Amino acid sequence: MLEGVRSRAPEGLGDCSAALFQNIMDISKYLQYRELHKDAPSYTYETLHLSPDASIACQGMAGANAETAARQIFGEDCKPRFVPSFEDVFDAVQSGSVRFGIIPVQNSTAGSVVQAYDLMGQYNFYINQTTVVEITNCLAVRPGTRLADVRTVHSHPQALMQCSKFISRHGLDPQPYSNTATAAKMVADSGEPLAAICSEGCAKLHGLEILQTHISDYVPNYTRFICISKELLLPENADTVSVMLTLPHEEGSLYRLLSKFYIGGMNLLKLESRPIRNGSFEVMFYLDFSGSIHDANVCALLSELAENLEYFKFLGNYSEI
Repeated sequence: MLEGVRSRAPEGLGDCSAALFQNIMDISKYLQYRELHKDAPSYTYETLHLSPDASIACQGMAGANAETAARQIFGEDCKPRFVPSFEDVFDAVQSGSVRFGIIPVQNSTAGSVVQAYDLMGQYNFYINQTTVVEITNCLAVRPGTRLADVRTVHSHPQALMQCSKFISRHGLDPQPYSNTATAAKMVADSGEPLAAICSEGCAKLHGLEILQTHISDYVPNYTRFICISKELLLPENADTVSVMLTLPHEEGSLYRLLSKFYIGGMNLLKLESRPIRNGSFEVMFYLDFSGSIHDANVCALLSELAENLEYFKFLGNYSEI
């Protein structure tokens, strides 16, 4: 049909005419999916119940920002289990050794936490809640250490990026570490004049002296954390949907995808792409958009994407605390 439109269009307007008719057909297809899925949501779920007694995995150790995120979601009395890496959090949730996991996904200064997005494609999980933690980065040292004596500063790569101007201004050598809290513990245990970038609470927990506070490039500085589970759990006020997908290498494939959100009246909140790492230059797209799986428009979109894309994964429907 599109080739016929191109052949009959006035000279120079073939592609424009084809694009117009493609949009008309896409809108028609979307409306058909909405009609077919108007009576019931496409996913089976349980209602989310948050309790301080829940089993939770966080990366790092006591004093980590992930612990703060867990307490914001589950309450101050929760007792998360700490594991060495982000992958260990995903593994603990998928294996069932814990019911929930806390993962950072985005910082207001340094952007997306790419390691988290790379791991999302390797594990089966659902997002059931998000929360935002204010990051108050400080420079912490063993008591009595002077800034003039410090040559290297240790922290998670995200924290180092968030404080890059401070690090450069003071001529410090940034050394990546697995977590801000574990970096603080390492500095506390070392006899060398090292420094860590961590939260003020974490510095105090490990008996470190704070040489300077609020050292982030931009203040205020926030990190968004997701809470994941093996089962699909929905909070009563779920208003955000996340998916991941691949698109065919065809002209206009991304444009056609994005137009569906406009047609359905859904606000696209985030679009992230990461390489698939299979030797090609193909990418995986991660999308967050406003909506609920109880909405016929959302169900129609999810059904259409699942049936027509080579790879599609529904990541959850959640709200933010």
